[in-house]
Amino acid sequence: MSTQPLTGTGEQDWQDQSEVFNGTADTGLRDARSSDGNDTRQIPAFVFGEELADLAEEDPRIVVLTADLGRASRANDFRERHPERFFNTGIAEKNMITMAAGMASAGCVPFASTFASFAALLGAEQIRTDCAYPRMPVRVVGHHSGISLGFYGTSHHSLEDLGIMRTIADLTVVAATDANHLRAVLRAAVDHPGAMYIRLGRGRDPQVYETPPEVRFGRSLTVREGGDLTIISVGSTVHPALEAAARLGEHGIGVRVIDMYSIRPLDREAIERAARETGRILVVEEANLTNGLGTAVGEVLLELGLPGVRFRKHGVPDEHVPVGPPAALYAHYRLDAPGIEAVAKELL
Repeated sequence: MSTQPLTGTGEQDWQDQSEVFNGTADTGLRDARSSDGNDTRQIPAFVFGEELADLAEEDPRIVVLTADLGRASRANDFRERHPERFFNTGIAEKNMITMAAGMASAGCVPFASTFASFAALLGAEQIRTDCAYPRMPVRVVGHHSGISLGFYGTSHHSLEDLGIMRTIADLTVVAATDANHLRAVLRAAVDHPGAMYIRLGRGRDPQVYETPPEVRFGRSLTVREGGDLTIISVGSTVHPALEAAARLGEHGIGVRVIDMYSIRPLDREAIERAARETGRILVVEEANLTNGLGTAVGEVLLELGLPGVRFRKHGVPDEHVPVGPPAALYAHYRLDAPGIEAVAKELL
């Protein structure tokens, strides 16, 4: 058996290989729209640690845990200011969530963060049994959700998390839209009773809100008014939905855009109002169409039984997503502005 190291002559350095998977290496696969260079204060994943560190200055209950992804979530920003309240469990996501539940039982308000695919899929049992069932105030934070880790493949894509999390009793499920919205979500989460799953985007989501908006779990935010069609979007799809609405507006089509950031509990009043006033509902989500936000909205519409309402779910079909740059994947699944515009025209 050869003992030749991986980094020996003729072998690509492991760090270089990591850059290939991140999409930052000069391989010809890099997409300009997926490159670095954005203002970090307008990137959801990058204000997570900073905002919690600010909140922790006044609230000694707040602690932060990570499963060896402090750099990816910028939880390290919290560590720098509150090292005694920061815990890295290593790549032991299930243990991290159970550990957070134990801390919550002792009076802490833990924010346990890792990739959404690991938090929601690996940790589903711990979220249900250790956090939601005993109603522990644990905030499980799943960052880099959806297909944002494009080059990492199926093991790192998180398309099932909304469907799984919204079926767990006594669990609040929310999704942050941009940096300012994340700040508002974190502030509202501190004193919210019971367990919570907070879904974050890819860390390069463009700004929707100029300042932190008012966040109330069980409510939504209408970010554009219109009377011909309502697009109900969440997280990373809010900004392209707004762009698609603006494109349609140039053709005289009035599109209402709702940021349904609270997946559980759901803003049933906003859904009913949109159905009655626009007659057409398009739900757009960066998630598997099976049992996600679209299904939740469809359930409400079915219960309302309003005649003549047209409804369509739009997201990732029930399949394993191919490997590629996130921007290319969004275009492939028509989750960018031109794609959402095309789907809306089909519904109209």
